[in-house]
Amino acid sequence: MTEWWTRYLERHQHVASRILHAIGVPMTLAALVLAGVQLAQWRWDLWWRPATLLGLGYLLQYVGHRIEGNDMGEVVLVKKWLGRPYVAVSPRFERRPGLTPQSTPRS
Repeated sequence: MTEWWTRYLERHQHVASRILHAIGVPMTLAALVLAGVQLAQWRWDLWWRPATLLGLGYLLQYVGHRIEGNDMGEVVLVKKWLGRPYVAVSPRFERRPGLTPQSTPRS
């Protein structure tokens, strides 16, 4: 879990991206829970509630990654499968060999 969290923090360094993810990720999880509850109650007529939560949650995360300057995790996965280039960590935040965090150039 520690390695996963370290990679997550490396991919989400911009403050706005972290804020958008702090709102968007719980929205997507709530959408899944709500969908499960509604399906258990056989409330197909309320499909739009979890769909809206899921869409808005992912939209916030997408905007966060555009601000960050890298691809979303799911996009990275698909691009890896297809052999396409992807941006896991924004170049402006990427650690370069030989540079300490204090000497990393800002762009």
